[in-house]
Amino acid sequence: MKIKKCLFILIVYFLSINIASAIQPDIFVQSTVNRASKILSENISKENKISELKKIAIETVDINGIAFYTLGSRRKTINDNQKIQYIKLFNDYFLKSFSSRLAEYTNPEIDVYNKEVINRNYTIVNSLLKGTDDRPEVKIDWRIYTKDPENPLIRDLIIEGLSLARTQKEEFASILNSNDGDINALFKTLKDFSKN
Repeated sequence: MKIKKCLFILIVYFLSINIASAIQPDIFVQSTVNRASKILSENISKENKISELKKIAIETVDINGIAFYTLGSRRKTINDNQKIQYIKLFNDYFLKSFSSRLAEYTNPEIDVYNKEVINRNYTIVNSLLKGTDDRPEVKIDWRIYTKDPENPLIRDLIIEGLSLARTQKEEFASILNSNDGDINALFKTLKDFSKN
């Protein structure tokens, strides 16, 4: 009887450690936007802001997951070398696109107000970008990948109902469709964007 009781206490103890070490998706999002906002409000050059924002993105966004999602069914037909090349090109493309767009904001205030657990792997976090004299308030939903509760990652932003990942997927599909499915045409587009 004592052994069973000790075993039960140990199980509860280890479960409580696991729960305590999990990062809640809403806290993760608020912390991430606070970090970005701090950088954007600093009196540093745009180039330095972009560099710091890229670091945040590398830590908090599942860039490879987004890369394969945006490639759609084409990811099943390219070879391993092409996959490696695509991941490299997409990473460069994503980081430049993300950081240069965000660097245009000055001290954006985003408040997280709700979360909805979809399943073990995904939680939607709801937030609001506060309006200013120059821009209206914007509703932003964050699709957070939570398979590893200790390391949640951003998989998508849904801005006023529009999924950025889905929009990117449709854009890539359009490039491939207008070039007879040639993956090199997509590679060229990604390279050209990252060079400019």
